[in-house]
Amino acid sequence: MDRGLPPVDDPGFWDSVYRNGTDEFELGQAAPPLERVARERPPGAGDAVVLGCGRGHEARLLAQLGWEKVVAVDFSNVALDEARRLTEGTGLEKRIEWRHADLFALGDADESRFDLAVEHCCFCAIDPARRGEWAHVVKHVLRPFGHLLALFYHHGRTGGPPFDATRPEIERILAGRFVIEHMEIPRDSVPKRQGKEILVRARRL
Repeated sequence: MDRGLPPVDDPGFWDSVYRNGTDEFELGQAAPPLERVARERPPGAGDAVVLGCGRGHEARLLAQLGWEKVVAVDFSNVALDEARRLTEGTGLEKRIEWRHADLFALGDADESRFDLAVEHCCFCAIDPARRGEWAHVVKHVLRPFGHLLALFYHHGRTGGPPFDATRPEIERILAGRFVIEHMEIPRDSVPKRQGKEILVRARRL
């Protein structure tokens, strides 16, 4: 990343990244491991939130699978504009609320609670010093016994974004807030991320 950009907790950083197409996170689709688990465990009636939704691939997937309402949060207007554009004409517009907001403000707001939170590369995009805050927010926005479905990026490099995420750190940060029901290194990651992703399904305490 260009060190001349604003810090990662400034929306201007991500506006520039999305505008210039320099985001390593973009797959052009919902991440295959997330899609597999989401399809294996179809929802009952409920609401879902996608944290750091980017161009909205996972939000559209959840809407297609029948979640009653999907709130997709990002603080880059450029990303949200692209997400809206990609959703036009799909018939999913009424199921998705595109919300321009700082992720960390959700933990202090009087949010309606969700049954599912989806995480894909938001964790590895934020300042690693704020990962404990991230876990607080995710717990806060979920109803008791709600679920977190997360795909973490374990690339093993220093620096970022994307910042590396390791299994011990994930377990430590979720401890006391969530029960990890399943954790795997998925075999269906996209080729450039084979062996570098950690898929987690966890239940809020």
